[in-house]
Amino acid sequence: MSDVVLINITGRDRKGLDAKFTGILAEYSVNILDIGQAVIHDHISLGILAEIPNSKDFSSIFKDMLFEGHNMGLVIDIKPIESENYEKWVRSQGKERRIITILGRTITAQQISAVASIIAANHLNIDSITRLTGRISLKQPQNSPRASVQLSVSGSPLNILDMRRKFMEISQKAGIDISFHVDNIYQKNRKLVVFDMDSTLIQTEVIVEVARLGGVEEQVNQITESAMRGEIDFKESFRRRVALLKGIKQEDLAKISKDLPLTDGADLVIKTLKGLGYKLGILSGGFTFVGEYLKERLGFDYMYSNELDIKDGVVTGKVVGDIVDGEKKAVLLRQIAQKENISLEQTIAVGDGANDLPMISIAGLGVAFNAKPVVRRKASNTISSVGLDGLLYLIGIHEREIKQEVRQTPEYSYG
Repeated sequence: MSDVVLINITGRDRKGLDAKFTGILAEYSVNILDIGQAVIHDHISLGILAEIPNSKDFSSIFKDMLFEGHNMGLVIDIKPIESENYEKWVRSQGKERRIITILGRTITAQQISAVASIIAANHLNIDSITRLTGRISLKQPQNSPRASVQLSVSGSPLNILDMRRKFMEISQKAGIDISFHVDNIYQKNRKLVVFDMDSTLIQTEVIVEVARLGGVEEQVNQITESAMRGEIDFKESFRRRVALLKGIKQEDLAKISKDLPLTDGADLVIKTLKGLGYKLGILSGGFTFVGEYLKERLGFDYMYSNELDIKDGVVTGKVVGDIVDGEKKAVLLRQIAQKENISLEQTIAVGDGANDLPMISIAGLGVAFNAKPVVRRKASNTISSVGLDGLLYLIGIHEREIKQEVRQTPEYSYG
């Protein structure tokens, strides 16, 4: 008759440790039912759930493991597992799973405690915790530090909406981002990322910069505020604002593109995602003359935005073709996914404004970046504590993978 035992090995890590202890188990033809290991600051915690085919071998295995542990200065704990408890554990493996990512400049015990308390209150279990960012030097601190840990949890939340609301409260109070999404087959199989442009890829609204050229910035801002109050829709507000741009010279527009500041982390996130084989797109309610410039500069695969009508080198105050608004962005995301022969579950959409919500809501992973409050409330995943490169941690990419991609791009230096 076989026995099931749980073996825990803790102490200072060293080379060959796993080989030594699994070698002992191999001598008795032991079956490994589960195994997990973590190393923090050169200290290891190794857990092995094992089936001993012959119950008579238990005492010999116990003795051999304790003897080797003593020689290596390790603590060995071996506990028998009741058959019914083991079967109950097996049956629980079909539970729902979710990924919770904590992201900020630094992460404190208080922040993790607050998140863990909400997880526990919803009867979820934390199965694993993984650090995604690199080790931080206390003597030589980074200029723009990032800290991110990813929690894998199992179970069905008691109240998922209330859980998200509480995560948002912690996020706003503690200055961190907490993202919460289902862990499924698509988690590591995303293939397309689309970005809004104004205030997402770049740190400004292009229409405001163009309006400043024509001396109509105040009028444009008044219309924008009216639209934000819901007095007019996006298309109507856009037409009115564009009409105010009539008479601006095309040659002046070209100068704007080169002076627009990229959002912190934009260059890094694009280079990394491209290196990992993602297809990238810009879906913008801004203008094509900037979108085309960014597409060429950063290497995007797709770009859709609004084209200013220009006659004889002068802006006419009209737009060529359909206006790219929120609904159009969602349509375009579907079309690109279809062209790439992928499902919407394999897409990621990132934006900051209300007109980004339609594409954020249908994407497999929707992310609100430095977003307005109304957008943050409706999006399950937000980034506001760090730059746009926070997206890389949100989708589970470890910092060593980011640095590996950067090293393959000689002209880029990781900061």
